[in-house]
Amino acid sequence: MVKERKTPALAVDAIVVKNGKILLIRRANEPFKGKWALVGGFVEYGETTENAVKREVEEETGMKVEVKELLGVYSEPKRDPRGHVVSICYIVESKSDEIKINEEVKEARFFSLEEIKSMELAFDHAKIIRDYEARRCSAKSAEA
Repeated sequence: MVKERKTPALAVDAIVVKNGKILLIRRANEPFKGKWALVGGFVEYGETTENAVKREVEEETGMKVEVKELLGVYSEPKRDPRGHVVSICYIVESKSDEIKINEEVKEARFFSLEEIKSMELAFDHAKIIRDYEARRCSAKSAEA
């Protein structure tokens, strides 16, 4: 018999890339209401994380995306004030030009990495974006 135990929630985050810029949303709800964040949300039961990230991006922005690669897994127990949430972050490419936000989002737009560096982001999203930038830089130096 399996013992009952408390487990973390599972979420996904997306680094949505288009023309070298990253899509951020301004959150309409707590936690971090009014702060800029990556697009993301919780994985539904029976759903793959790849399908969850595509669904979350489409629900929040109306954009279709293609999953390019796994960036990382973020599991710091205090990364989300609602409780222990483990997030799997994917780098995805936008296949749409038009953004149609839903009620969870106040605003959505693309920013350069330089612009993002001076912004205060929700959750641990500044760390996730630094990891993305490091990955991008190491890929460029490997090509040289």
